[in-house]
Amino acid sequence: MANVLEQIRAKAKTLGKKICLTESDDPRNLKAAEKLVQTGYAKPILVGDADAIVKLAAENGINLDGVEIVDVEKTPDLQKYIDLVCELRKKKGMTPEQARTALKDTCFFSATMVMAGDAHGYVSGGGNPKGYNHNTASKTRPALQLFKTASGIKTASSCFIMQMPDTKWGYNGVFVYADCGMNINPNADQLAEIAVTTAKTFKDLVGGEPKVGMISCSTKGSAHDPIIEKVVEATAKAKALAPDLAIEGELQFDAAILPEIAAKKAPDSKIAGHCNVLVFPDLNCGNSIYKATERLAGATAIGPLAQGLRRPFMDVSRGCSADDIVDCACVAAITEWAD
Repeated sequence: MANVLEQIRAKAKTLGKKICLTESDDPRNLKAAEKLVQTGYAKPILVGDADAIVKLAAENGINLDGVEIVDVEKTPDLQKYIDLVCELRKKKGMTPEQARTALKDTCFFSATMVMAGDAHGYVSGGGNPKGYNHNTASKTRPALQLFKTASGIKTASSCFIMQMPDTKWGYNGVFVYADCGMNINPNADQLAEIAVTTAKTFKDLVGGEPKVGMISCSTKGSAHDPIIEKVVEATAKAKALAPDLAIEGELQFDAAILPEIAAKKAPDSKIAGHCNVLVFPDLNCGNSIYKATERLAGATAIGPLAQGLRRPFMDVSRGCSADDIVDCACVAAITEWAD
């Protein structure tokens, strides 16, 4: 059986979607664009200063044949994008001059291209600390402002697909972890939405039936504290939002993924010990656990993948490789637009 990454790449290759890469002053993104063309996974668009992009590619021996380059200040579509931004942000009082300034930012420009239908999604991978130097907030803000959340969803979030070396874990070796990169300390309502959204992401991208474990330092009342009660409350709210979803909480990590531990700690649960979607109570936990799984267990971490938005956006870690950017571009390519 092909692993989940191979499945995602194969599907992306059939779609031919245009994906903007915003960090065009970082050689990793130029290399990713080259690889996307070579593999046919997607049609990359490097967004930024066209002359600087060409120069950087030459300095790094990167072939940009077949790569579309869009200059944020010289594009003939600039007025079209200014008009669109003013329309999308009219309730905020956006003026043409403010829109022109905002569009100088490659993330905002890319999000506008997507909303104009000129690209399918955008990926912000890595970053040049001496260049655009986008942090997570500045990469994500344009997506929140222009894409907005999908119908029925108030909380955008992020997740990681974790491909384990051993297929005995999760679903054929795959877990999906959330939230690992966006919401620092979600409340119970937000955590419930994150659980439901991540279950949908699992089903859409991995293809199996999600079994959601709400992770805590307690299993089924073994400890009591407000941070635990938040997870208990979130579990109940998630079940109310999605009555047909297989979800259990609160569960300690081992009780969520190990049947022999679950048999002792949560014997009445139908899914404890078999969870493949793990929802963490806050970003301290989620971000740390994904990195620990990647580094100590040798897992492949795909993400962070933004979810709950109307259009695809991926914010890739500053420590990413060109291949990480390629893989997130593939995920963006197969992520369908929402109303």
